[in-house]
Amino acid sequence: MQAIPIAQSTVDTPERQAFYDRISRQNLTPLWLSLADLVTPEPRSQCQPASWHFSDIRSAMLEAGTLITAKEAERRVLVLENPGLRGQSKITTDLYAGVQLVLPGEVAPAHRHTQSALRFVLEGAGAYTAVNGERTIMNEGDFIITPPWAWHDHGNPSDKPIFWLDGLDIPVVQFLDASFAEHLDQDEQPIFRPVGDSDARYGANLLPLDHKSGGASSPVFNYPYARTRDALERLRRANAWDPCHGLKMRYTNPITGNHAMATMGTFVQLLPKGFSTSSYRSTDATVFAAIEGCGRTHIGDDFIVDWKKRDLFVVPSWQKVRHEAVEDSVLFSFSDRPIQEALHLFREDRGNV
Repeated sequence: MQAIPIAQSTVDTPERQAFYDRISRQNLTPLWLSLADLVTPEPRSQCQPASWHFSDIRSAMLEAGTLITAKEAERRVLVLENPGLRGQSKITTDLYAGVQLVLPGEVAPAHRHTQSALRFVLEGAGAYTAVNGERTIMNEGDFIITPPWAWHDHGNPSDKPIFWLDGLDIPVVQFLDASFAEHLDQDEQPIFRPVGDSDARYGANLLPLDHKSGGASSPVFNYPYARTRDALERLRRANAWDPCHGLKMRYTNPITGNHAMATMGTFVQLLPKGFSTSSYRSTDATVFAAIEGCGRTHIGDDFIVDWKKRDLFVVPSWQKVRHEAVEDSVLFSFSDRPIQEALHLFREDRGNV
């Protein structure tokens, strides 16, 4: 049995056009004129493949650091705008990404909002993020969570600048008309838990005796890269490479086993030197950051990214992707996969591309 498109094109006539014009004045419109664009046979997105070299971003950010303070800007960030979505502050159709800079001695003031946020440290060490009364020290490669409606501020007592990738579900919350935000009346929130408290309570295969249930976001808000990298190296010994991903793991909520965040899936993958993945595509448009190594990624039919450490790129929904590792390489990535899975929309193609 052969599949045919849901909607066929219709022939316009003067009588039909007069009808359309008349009902338009009543805020009505015929579905049959737009159904083919609303219910498409495959994903059809304005999101385009794109890449950014960190060296370019770094130079621009240091210049921005001479023009505006972290406090005045509230968050000194350069937004990574997808070329197909310019002016919308989007890297994919439903996700936001930017690179943030905090200079030595600066504080990005405390605020909170309904949007969830992830931080992935690209360069630097010794700065901190405070979340709901606890600070965590930020080091290169760390993945840090700011849950929705959690007070958070950032500071840099070190003597070097720190840069990190921000990922937020701003477009999702915006689409749902559910955005709320507040500012604290002081730059830094009160700290009432010691560094490492949440990791000790929830990240060591232990739980407080009176803990009842897990929230949507992981109670562990820093996933140190040193621990992640050690796990990848141990798993390398099994030599069980997935043809589409190399060795790819997802960050999880240790209490529920679900994704670490409710709206954004976060992943890390190891690609050994000389490894080339098979073509793969999935419905979740994905943002990648190179942690280690260098390589090349083919996206769609003709877009090629030559990447090295700290470079960033995005793969749109349902476009084939293939990675080639020139050196041992590690990639961090995030997407809207938890939303798609919850709505039973996620689909992948592991070879018929």
